[in-house]
Amino acid sequence: MTRECAVLLPGVCAALADPRQPGLDDTCLEKLLDWFRSLTWFDPTVELVRDNPCLTELITSVLALQDPSPSILSFTLQLAGILASSESRFQHLQQEKLLGRLFGREGPRGGAAWEDASVRSAWVKGAHSMVHHQPALLFLCSTGGMDVIFTLQGDPSLFVASAASQLLVHMLTFSLEPETSKALSAKDGDWPACAQMIVRHIQESLQSSSASHIEQSLKLLSSLFGSCFGSCYAAWTEVLWSDIAKQIESFLLEETVQAQPLLANLLLNVARSPVFGGTEGSFWALVTSALEHLTPVQAGPLAVGLLKLCKCPQDVRIQALTVLLQPMDCILRAASQPLECAGLLDESVSDPGTVESLLSSKTTCAGLLCQTLAHLEKLLSLKHLRVDLPCVSLLRSLMTILQFCNGFLSPTSPLGTTISRNLINCCRVQKSALDVLAALSEEKDCDTLIGSLFDVLLAYLQSPNTSPTVLKKTFQATSKWLVHLQELSCSNSQWQQTEKILEDVFVVLQKRLCSPCWEVRDSSLEFLTAMVKCLRGQKEFRQCLLSSEVLRLTENLLEDPESYVRASAVTAVGHLALITCFAPQSPVTGNLYDKESIVAKLQEILSTDSEGFPRRAVISIFTKWLREGCTGQLEDTEQFVSRVIQTVERDLDWEVRLGGLELVEVFCSQTICQLSQCPYAPVSSAVTSCTPHNELLQVFCRAKLFGFLFGSLCDCDKPVGQRACDVLVGLRGHFYPVSTLENPQEIEDSPAGRGIAWLQRTLRQGSLAQNFPTDGGGGVDFQDPESMMLALGAIDLLELHDELNKSSDHVEESPQSLLQDILATVGTIEDNEVDCY
Repeated sequence: MTRECAVLLPGVCAALADPRQPGLDDTCLEKLLDWFRSLTWFDPTVELVRDNPCLTELITSVLALQDPSPSILSFTLQLAGILASSESRFQHLQQEKLLGRLFGREGPRGGAAWEDASVRSAWVKGAHSMVHHQPALLFLCSTGGMDVIFTLQGDPSLFVASAASQLLVHMLTFSLEPETSKALSAKDGDWPACAQMIVRHIQESLQSSSASHIEQSLKLLSSLFGSCFGSCYAAWTEVLWSDIAKQIESFLLEETVQAQPLLANLLLNVARSPVFGGTEGSFWALVTSALEHLTPVQAGPLAVGLLKLCKCPQDVRIQALTVLLQPMDCILRAASQPLECAGLLDESVSDPGTVESLLSSKTTCAGLLCQTLAHLEKLLSLKHLRVDLPCVSLLRSLMTILQFCNGFLSPTSPLGTTISRNLINCCRVQKSALDVLAALSEEKDCDTLIGSLFDVLLAYLQSPNTSPTVLKKTFQATSKWLVHLQELSCSNSQWQQTEKILEDVFVVLQKRLCSPCWEVRDSSLEFLTAMVKCLRGQKEFRQCLLSSEVLRLTENLLEDPESYVRASAVTAVGHLALITCFAPQSPVTGNLYDKESIVAKLQEILSTDSEGFPRRAVISIFTKWLREGCTGQLEDTEQFVSRVIQTVERDLDWEVRLGGLELVEVFCSQTICQLSQCPYAPVSSAVTSCTPHNELLQVFCRAKLFGFLFGSLCDCDKPVGQRACDVLVGLRGHFYPVSTLENPQEIEDSPAGRGIAWLQRTLRQGSLAQNFPTDGGGGVDFQDPESMMLALGAIDLLELHDELNKSSDHVEESPQSLLQDILATVGTIEDNEVDCY
């Protein structure tokens, strides 16, 4: 603790204990507790409380109050727990007889204040902070604290109940730490005293007739096995599991027990423990039983969790996959009667009738399918799935679901008719199915169904009943499958099928680009951009694009009334220009897609559009063009960059200015590569003054880069200043490669040197200097190569870099500032001493 804080602390403690003072903001109290946590974390000695007696006086004063406010009592409980986290401070507070009056039988847990949930929560948090040594553990066990924590497990406040459960997990784990080397204790089930109390409580709760007690214990067990307990205490994990396994098995068989939904999470957490890594044993038999007896909704999370485990036995893994595929199998079988193609499964894990009844019900059908589809999407995202997914049948099932949802399939079976009626126009299921459909495009076995698949996708793209959100998902799935189709046609020469599908897609896209709904226009432009990114190198795609009206319609949308659409149109036009304007042999001629015309249109948007989104899109596209070398020779690029940054530096949107700096960074990098002999070789000091360096500086000065960069250092938005500083530091590293920096004292006498000294002083003012002139004001010529060389060498850019990267609250949120603010709030400090931030 600093001397300044030690001087302020007694006044703060006195103010906190004074009932006449107005209540402090909870945020201030929380920050104060955070400060004490950091103090005690780094210093376990007793000196903190011994050298600052005001802390124990505060606790004593609050305890002496007849009716303390809940916020101050809560603060005191947490403060005492934090202070008592080390054994030496715990003993000191015990000698002062304070901990018993806070956490013991004579504490607040029997009074009126206990009715306030914040006080109960603070008691638990304080106890949790305290239990980091054995005396604190024994103290809670011997003063009735365990019964209080057991009771708070069922507290009406979920925050309190959760905190109590976490405390019990911590106490059980901590109580075993001295016992880790005693393997015999674990074999005999000889738990340490505190752990024995918790384990006995769990066993009694599991055997009670109270559903809430059973639920609390199952949640506690899930948290326990999900923590480090299951990994670090293998012997004890085995003992605990053997004590409760029979009871857990009985819950699975008693289907009326309300605790069943919690069993899946518990079994999954136990399965993650290394204790049950073998393929043999009763535990995996119990998991198999759970997959059979839990409902499909309850078993789904367990099944997907098991499939992610490396050490799950293969037969259990297959069974878990079967559980996930059952609803999809039911959909496929319900679609036609008699069955025209094989289903997904040869046999079911549980009764197929259960899944059928859930899908037949309007209230449960969509929920079950959405959960199943979400799990399947997770599995498809895994790089190493240890079971084979039946991708073809799964794709067929997804297509069936989508056709049920838009009414394009008329099933002949009674079950299919019911499911179809439940799913008609169900957006939730449509979006989930399309997500899985997109994920399946990465699989290689679905080629036989690709024609039917595009029929389904095109039906969604064409239908006026497709909602904008579902249409967006359809576009995303279509773009992924178009890439797959392109790869397929390259390998087996199916050009005609590819061309037909692309033609159909462009016909739909033309219609959607003219939609009265702005979300649809926006999604259509995003889809077009995605296609250009992936397929611009393919001849069939370019032919279909150029023979459609898409180019004209996209350019028209640059003037759309909705700013989001204008931004998406800018991005689409920018990517289309890579085909129409900047390709080596551009296939488009005429004014419509003339390069100068497109650049002029986008520059006009950058300088005149009233919304930030389109302007950000323009600067992003210009940077992309620059990266891909689309802006021509160096002289053309120099003029292009100069025009852009002169527009950008006046922009009120900081993200546009930041984009301008990214453009400058790319330009600098490319120019250095072009004009240097070897862009990656270190440059010796003898070469520093050679022609490439002079030419580089001249290019950068003509493009007016330095005025923009130094001006951005003083930008009122910190990310802009940080990025500008990064670029300047990079440039200095190129021009001064061996730390041969200029001495400011030696150059200050020259006219340029005096200007540089002014610039250094101005930059140190930070954002206060945000309006400083970049046109020669202050005697600095930002377009003079010699002056800029001096500036790069003399100005301490690394110091500026450190300053810019400091947190904006590094002063305001210091402990001293916090204590001053508290004293100011209670009126015991003069106004001019307050750090008002």
